[in-house]
Amino acid sequence: MTRPDKHDPATVAEATWAVHGGNEPDAGTGALRRPLIMANSYLLPDDPSELDWSNPGRMIYTRTSGANQQALETKLAALEGGDAAIAFASGVGALHAVFFSQLRSGDHVLVSDVSYEAVWRLFTELLPQRYGIEATFVDVADLDAVRAAFRPNTRLVHAETIANPTTKVADVAALAALAHQHGVLLTIDNTFTPPSLYRPLADGADLVIHSLTKFINGHGDAMGGAVIGGADLVRRVRADSLSDLGAVISPFNAWLILRGSVTLPLRLRQHLANAQKVAEFLASDARIAFVAYPGLASHPQHELAVRQFEGRGFGGVLAFAVDGDTALQNRFVAALRVITSAVSLGHDETLIVHVGPSGRGGAEHYPEHFQRYGHLRLSVGLEDADDLIADLSGALDEVLPSPVQSTT
Repeated sequence: MTRPDKHDPATVAEATWAVHGGNEPDAGTGALRRPLIMANSYLLPDDPSELDWSNPGRMIYTRTSGANQQALETKLAALEGGDAAIAFASGVGALHAVFFSQLRSGDHVLVSDVSYEAVWRLFTELLPQRYGIEATFVDVADLDAVRAAFRPNTRLVHAETIANPTTKVADVAALAALAHQHGVLLTIDNTFTPPSLYRPLADGADLVIHSLTKFINGHGDAMGGAVIGGADLVRRVRADSLSDLGAVISPFNAWLILRGSVTLPLRLRQHLANAQKVAEFLASDARIAFVAYPGLASHPQHELAVRQFEGRGFGGVLAFAVDGDTALQNRFVAALRVITSAVSLGHDETLIVHVGPSGRGGAEHYPEHFQRYGHLRLSVGLEDADDLIADLSGALDEVLPSPVQSTT
């Protein structure tokens, strides 16, 4: 048996690395936790004339690298199974950094037709209009459609492991095979399915992006993003998109997220268990128009999710709608007493947000029931599952009395 070493992720289990990764006792005070270092500049050597000012291994200026930022990157790289990681100020900052560093004017990109709204705007407006980058939005669940959409100038395929908000599941291994057959990169937004639930790099993705604001931080009190992957690709992203574009994470946010990530494996188990119970409850109630959650047998990619996530769970986010109009959805949300109406996801508390039928960018690609009812996106938190179910049931009783339970 290999003797475990808390400084070597290859020798310890994920839960052990989540506790110790990136942490070092403070040499000055002996404090057991890496301190918050609110410095924007670091001491130079006696002769700085030959320094590489963009070398992330040498702490010079926090826009390039800092102590708390480096610690967070060390932990994230090992958690995702990558060689290296970069921490950014937000998830969108990380996404933009990947696209900016990998694409050039005249390039073509394949993008999932259900994507986070910032990605949608980047590829429908900002990158095409300002840099001449073309994008084709394609149903990544239809591999034949993906295969047919490649062009000679295609340089990148981008998808989300579980798409926001429809919960469409991408077959990462299949997409990686197609991308690599055409000599292009696959980038995956893994925010909805952080490790230990899923690691896209192991299935062939080239770069993984996270909004650290969500599950990895997990406490709703810090914002950040990350890019993780092979050393050469990550080095290119860092060189092109960090120091000179300025989307660097602050020392305080890096410190908060490093602290929050310690409990990620424990929290994730509760998120997944609660989400499954809540989804099954909603699916059983005839007053609910639809539930979109990969853990339900009714989900179009349920079998893929079972195979890809290997029984570990199906994410902590689901979408559903009450059988009624927009006003009814709003009354239902207002009647909730435990669940909070707010954006974001992956927090310790359960959050719900109502999005109307017009949706956001790309809503025309959503399933018909999303376009008919709109949807309620529910990020299931760490509360007792029975309390969440009772809260949902009570709100349903308030806005639609006399429920009729489904027999399916």
